[in-house]
Amino acid sequence: MTGNRVVAKLLRFKGLRVVGFGFEGRSNFVVTVTPHKNGCRCPECGRRGTIVRVMPEPRRWRDIPVCGWTVWLQHCPREIWCPTHGRVVEAIPWAGRFARVTYRFEYVMLKYCQIMTQKAAAQLLRIPRSTLSDVLHRTITRIRDGHRIRGLKTIGIDEISYAKGHKYATLVYDLDRSCVVWVGRGKKRETIDVFFHEVLSDYQKKQIRWACCDMSDAFMGAIKAHCPNATLVLDRFHIVKALNTAVDGVRKEQWRLAGGDERKALKGLRWLLYRHSSTRSKDDTQTLRALEKANNRIYRAWRLKDEFEQFWEYKAPWAAERFLKSWTTSALRSRLEPLRKFVTTLRQHYFGVLAFVNSRLTNAIAEGLNRIVKIVKNRASGFRTLDAFTDMIFLTVGDVDIPAQIPTRFRTV
Repeated sequence: MTGNRVVAKLLRFKGLRVVGFGFEGRSNFVVTVTPHKNGCRCPECGRRGTIVRVMPEPRRWRDIPVCGWTVWLQHCPREIWCPTHGRVVEAIPWAGRFARVTYRFEYVMLKYCQIMTQKAAAQLLRIPRSTLSDVLHRTITRIRDGHRIRGLKTIGIDEISYAKGHKYATLVYDLDRSCVVWVGRGKKRETIDVFFHEVLSDYQKKQIRWACCDMSDAFMGAIKAHCPNATLVLDRFHIVKALNTAVDGVRKEQWRLAGGDERKALKGLRWLLYRHSSTRSKDDTQTLRALEKANNRIYRAWRLKDEFEQFWEYKAPWAAERFLKSWTTSALRSRLEPLRKFVTTLRQHYFGVLAFVNSRLTNAIAEGLNRIVKIVKNRASGFRTLDAFTDMIFLTVGDVDIPAQIPTRFRTV
């Protein structure tokens, strides 16, 4: 077996032929290669062309490091004549067009960046961190170039902070496939309008059947304006959070009015009032029932909160609507101002709250994806730009499996 064949076997080259190799400096291993069977193809249409000339200067592509050596592939590309596109440089089968790294390097880089920091990935690949960041951005941009969102029927919209100084990004989710389909700068109406105007066609907007978001006027207004066939469902989590805030408002009012001895009875109630009835112990329930004599206003707020939990169990819209009307009437008669304000909010978004009964739709999937996005952000100790953050979002929870777009024969571990 010749030395060239041994190098090809050891490095597991596929789709190319080794014609020479040598060591350069202290850490570079240069392998001269040429396409095997699939050379002289047009990069635009893939048709074979006639060789016009061979480039005088060889080009190099960085490959994955082996045994501490940086491997470079070297080849003199050929200019060909394509019947359709004229005079072009042949497509390189082991690397993307205009790329300076191989597909195999890109695949390993993408897999590393999914599970570790870019700094750690750069150390393993033996390149500067800034270089890895640039290559990562170009690779993700190339793979996602021309990508169109398809089959979008259920969307979720939420915002996330990506930097200090109240800098936010708006994320749009496909709740059916549990992935992020779009990221935009800011959280205002203008931001989400960009998604509906520039990313989705009129046909796609008509295909959206369900949309879930919090009680943001910007998100709700955009959904109503752009998605004529979509039913808006307000997120259950944010409604429950607003109710808990109202109950805690009653507790705070009573705490401020209470004296020294009365405060002892109210101490430690904050998190106890937040708990769902299914997670409370018998002792916790007895403590709350004792408020009927100790502080009747907090007791009434707690009872109304517990009664509202029943709303989420209804399956029939008419029964849920009847319950909601009865509950809001009781809350208004309670003479508890924080709860009266909550009822006002509830009535403003009445149909969005009732829509939950038919859809059972929540932003739980979006919140779960947000958690992964925050882990990525914390792992990197933050991002300087939204573009870098967006790259990592698409790489980890995007609607395209980016490493899977690398040709199969170049996927290695």
